[in-house]
Order: sequence, then C-alpha cells, then structure tokens
Amino acid sequence: MSVVIVGGNERMEATYTEICKSYGYKSKIYTKENSSLKKKLGKPDLLILLTSTVSHKMVLSASKEAKRNNIPIERIHSGSGAALIQLFEERRVYGK
Repeated sequence: MSVVIVGGNERMEATYTEICKSYGYKSKIYTKENSSLKKKLGKPDLLILLTSTVSHKMVLSASKEAKRNNIPIERIHSGSGAALIQLFEERRVYGK
C-alpha cells in the first residue's frame, strides 16, 4: 500500500513517514510546491491533502491528477501527526 501526502510541515516529514510505516504504508511526502506535481504523484492507493499548510494551487493540481487516475483523496485540515494517526485509525475501523 502506498500513500502520497501533499502539504504539511517540512519538520514533520520524518514523523509522517514513521506514522505511515507503522500502518503499513509506503509514503511520498511533498511539503513544498516544486515543479510538476503531476509527474511525481504516480499511482498511490491514497492521496492525503493537509490543507492548512498547502497552497490552493497545489491542492488543485493534486486533486485534478488524483481524479484523473481514480485515486481516493482524504483531506485533513491540520498538519499534525495526531490528525494523520486519526485518519489511519478511521480507515482501519471502517475498512476504507
């Protein structure tokens, strides 16, 4: 299982990676807006948007690419590790 996280804080990248790993996900994390996100996104099993810390342009491009490739999108309005853990726990309970 793979996940792409768009947004968040640079200092939290290692924490995001560890949380994903503990739930059995391989992760790619893009905290900054760099060149074409479209080419880097790939075909993950889940796209997570941390909306409080990401530009509107980056959200739009990631969402557009995810919809084009039928990738499920989860939005978290916080960049905290606890919010990411809560998302994975909810997905585990509800079998998403």
